[in-house]
Amino acid sequence: MQPTPSKVSERITAVLKHFQPILTSAKARDVNEADTVVIVVDLLAELYGYDKYSEITREHSIKSTFCDLAVKIEGRLEFLIEVKAIGSELKDSHVKQAVDYAANQGVEWVALTNGAVWRIYRVSFAKPIDQQLVLDLDLLALNPKSREHIDSLYLLTRESITKSGLLAYHDHKEATSRFFLAAVLLSETVVETIRRELRRVSPDLKVSVDEIRHTLAEEVIKRDVVEGPKADLAKKRVAKSAGTMLRIRKAHEEGDAITEPPLP
Repeated sequence: MQPTPSKVSERITAVLKHFQPILTSAKARDVNEADTVVIVVDLLAELYGYDKYSEITREHSIKSTFCDLAVKIEGRLEFLIEVKAIGSELKDSHVKQAVDYAANQGVEWVALTNGAVWRIYRVSFAKPIDQQLVLDLDLLALNPKSREHIDSLYLLTRESITKSGLLAYHDHKEATSRFFLAAVLLSETVVETIRRELRRVSPDLKVSVDEIRHTLAEEVIKRDVVEGPKADLAKKRVAKSAGTMLRIRKAHEEGDAITEPPLP
């Protein structure tokens, strides 16, 4: 996670302290959705640093179809925001319409909030359209003096969004997930390395790549990280990365000039 710049950290700390009593009072009064939207707009401007008049818009807010707010930076739609009343319990189903609309508009990020709780989803443009929860923050549970909490809030700020901080956080979180690490362990390169190491330790040992992979999958790694949609997605990413590196290696061996692309 990127460290928060000192000036932004000072702003987040001061504004969080200011808004926590406001949110607590609004929750106690069970204010309606319209009043919650007012609070959310103020949070976007004062806490997260967006310009209230040029970067926070309701242009995309056809009430029954799309979402309540959108954030634009220099004309580019960065994320959509679905707002519920502060007393409402947030559910993934609440964000479905916004996710569908975001996918149609090519927008990667959707926020679902009741003012106090903020859930940030990354939209998948695959078929069917899907979303992945990336960040889940409760402003009332955060400590303004905690560096970790401040850094988490920083991910949603204008300063972070313009530097792709939220995207970098998501990619790091995904790459270090148990699903991705399991896929790496079962990849051709790693399994072959394990096979070579076993033969170095026991030269007479005859063991195949398939046997090692089977043992890893069945007896070493927990089954829930090698099966299911998240595991399949991780395997695809590892396979894609491996294929890219193989093409680069072949090109180098053949003497072709090639620029190494970033990891997917």
